[in-house]
Amino acid sequence: MDFKKITEEDSLHDNLEDSSVIEILNKINLEDQKVATAVKEVIQPIKNLVEAIAPRMDKGGRLFYVGAGTSGRLGVVDASECPPTFGVSNELVVGIIAGGDSAIRKAVEFAEDDKQQGWRDLQKFNISNKDNVIGIAASGSTPYVIGTLKKCNENGIITGAITCNPGSPLDEIAKYSIVPIVGPEFITGSTRMKSGTAQKLILNMISTSIMIKLGKVKGNKMIDMQLSNNKLVSRAEKMVMEELNIKLEKAKGLIKKHGSVRKAIESYK
Repeated sequence: MDFKKITEEDSLHDNLEDSSVIEILNKINLEDQKVATAVKEVIQPIKNLVEAIAPRMDKGGRLFYVGAGTSGRLGVVDASECPPTFGVSNELVVGIIAGGDSAIRKAVEFAEDDKQQGWRDLQKFNISNKDNVIGIAASGSTPYVIGTLKKCNENGIITGAITCNPGSPLDEIAKYSIVPIVGPEFITGSTRMKSGTAQKLILNMISTSIMIKLGKVKGNKMIDMQLSNNKLVSRAEKMVMEELNIKLEKAKGLIKKHGSVRKAIESYK
């Protein structure tokens, strides 16, 4: 199927090598300003996907991100931030990148071209129809991601997609497709820029809203966050002080004894 690859269109800016640094920065910023507007236009599709996934995760389902290159790395980053932020298991939200973990730091040649490998990678996690899979690919044509979502559909697994090209194979195959149209990149075809920024914003929205719906936030506080450094311990103590209206020393004692904001608050009530 033919479709217009907006992400590959020529940049609106030319002769970049002749531009001053301030001109380059201002032009990049001008393009970046278009991203938030593009994401705003796809709030409804994001809502539809979150409302499909959250109840399934509340019943024990997991969320998998599948991507290659920049898209895969963004999925891995979002997944890896869920345990420390929300105190969930490392197995609840999982990022899978074509080429394996080594591809997070260094490109693995032709890894994204294998249509079958993504599904094989999911098998390592005993994927089932209770789970949910979101394919991430700016182009919408990455074989690794498309092949994975096809197999997921065949096996009754909820599928979502984040791509920047409407009408792309990924857009067509996913049950819940999110397509922010950010336009041509500042450097032609460099989808780590606007496309990557849009994907990052959408991933933030998906994981954050799901975790809120799973009860991992109270008011606006991360009450289940992992207390893995002094900064977070201090933040936790402040949260307990404010919630329980107690002095710092008392809050410190509760945090030390119970190891989490939630448990400290629940123990005191």
